[in-house]
Amino acid sequence: MTQTFDVIIIGAGAAGLMCAATAGYRGRSVLVLDNAKKAGRKILISGGGRCNFTNINVAPNNYLCSNPHFVKSALARYPSSNFIELVERHGIEYHQRDHGQLFCNDNAKQIVDMLLTECDWAAVNIRLRSEISSIQQLDEQSFEVQAAGQSYQASSLVIATGGLSMPKLGASPFGYQIAEQFGLKLLPTRAGLVPFTWHSEQKQRFEALSGIAVPCCITAACGNQFSEALLFTHRGLSGPAILQISNYWQAGEAIHINLLPKQDALALLEQVLLQHPKQNLKNTLSQWLPKRLVEALFDQAQLAKALNQLGHGERDSIAKQLNDWQITMNGTEGYRTAEVTLGGVDTNELSSKTMQATKVKGLYFIGEVMDVSGWLGGYNFQWAWASGVACGLDC
Repeated sequence: MTQTFDVIIIGAGAAGLMCAATAGYRGRSVLVLDNAKKAGRKILISGGGRCNFTNINVAPNNYLCSNPHFVKSALARYPSSNFIELVERHGIEYHQRDHGQLFCNDNAKQIVDMLLTECDWAAVNIRLRSEISSIQQLDEQSFEVQAAGQSYQASSLVIATGGLSMPKLGASPFGYQIAEQFGLKLLPTRAGLVPFTWHSEQKQRFEALSGIAVPCCITAACGNQFSEALLFTHRGLSGPAILQISNYWQAGEAIHINLLPKQDALALLEQVLLQHPKQNLKNTLSQWLPKRLVEALFDQAQLAKALNQLGHGERDSIAKQLNDWQITMNGTEGYRTAEVTLGGVDTNELSSKTMQATKVKGLYFIGEVMDVSGWLGGYNFQWAWASGVACGLDC
């Protein structure tokens, strides 16, 4: 027997649950379907288990989208202050870290529980372990979804299935397939907010630095720049600065790393040369950077030289390596560890106010499945909340 609802939402993640509660509070009968055993799996592991649920400094320029104006409407209608109010109403204690990032004091489960409570209060039906076998549009007023041997119908269908990042959490191309089924354009996808991997010769040289973290300023070939921590790993480079720049990096491009941000390396060298001309280069550089990193970056014979044995050209070259270390990485870790998926459903196919497909009445896409990706630091969750609310107020 077919069960009928006003709205069917596919995906019980951040955007799907937010949309469900919003639509439910409008008096819409809402069904959320997901093939997972638990709702909000990506929320549960985010922020080291504490969920960086938003950022106090959200602005449109924190997002990558082929149509940069697309995000403005939803973000303006549901700013981060609205979500913070919701968190506070549920008595969830939180704290602020660098760059305006907000985290739960306790754990990420509090955010999932809050969303599930809101859905419960809004009389939303949530059915997990429900694998979708087919979706079709019956007419201009209704869609039919077959899931786990059941048949459901609704006048509004919301796709909130996320992207390809973290397949171990159940990520799949399902949302893209639905978009294609209904004739919507997709933009090429790739892993975002993701660590870089070494070439084999780089691995040999830098692998021993695994675990070392240093502050840096990193710049992509396109000019985008981030000042945060850089982390060396067995497999390559990671840390917030790398994850941020990965969104702007194209294969084969060099990245520029300033290992002494806000400092002029040449001026520092000249200053020490005046004060301690016989101090060797290794001891000099080890005042500013971890010794193991210094040994990996520079030739041993050069490091053994006293500062007054280095010519002008040599000092210039050393300073350039410190302020503008240029390195071309092999690639990225890919979707396995990526926090987001870049690309997806073309936003030119959607209404920026409601997230409804302009060609297909009653069909909506929200969250990561579309071509909107935020910076690291709570921006992607804020897009999930904002796009979910925008859709929930219309669907």
